[in-house]
Amino acid sequence: QVQLVESGGGLVQAGGSLRLSCAASGRTFSNLAMGWFRQAPGKEREFVAAITWNGGTTYYADSVKGRFTISRPNTKQAYLQMNSLKPEDTAVYYCAADVGRGGSSDRTYEYWGQGTQVTVSS
Repeated sequence: QVQLVESGGGLVQAGGSLRLSCAASGRTFSNLAMGWFRQAPGKEREFVAAITWNGGTTYYADSVKGRFTISRPNTKQAYLQMNSLKPEDTAVYYCAADVGRGGSSDRTYEYWGQGTQVTVSS
């Protein structure tokens, strides 16, 4: 099993920045793709960003392109740098991991964190 723990959420004003972190522990794999998803109240969970196991390829939702950056310093961690935050970015953000190619579909991912709240005030 792989355990994922997110951190870095909080309350920020519109236009501000936050960096989310995701750390994997337990049984870890060298080819662990990682992704970020979010779910706002009353809405379905949606894809935000993803990165392949070696960091060579990244994917972004159109709504965050140019504002958010996903990165990973090693095979067990991933970051989501969020700049120019908007009130519509308010949601619980989840880190997910896939032993494989990852991508933008949440059905691909086997492991999920508990989520971290991000609130952007106007």
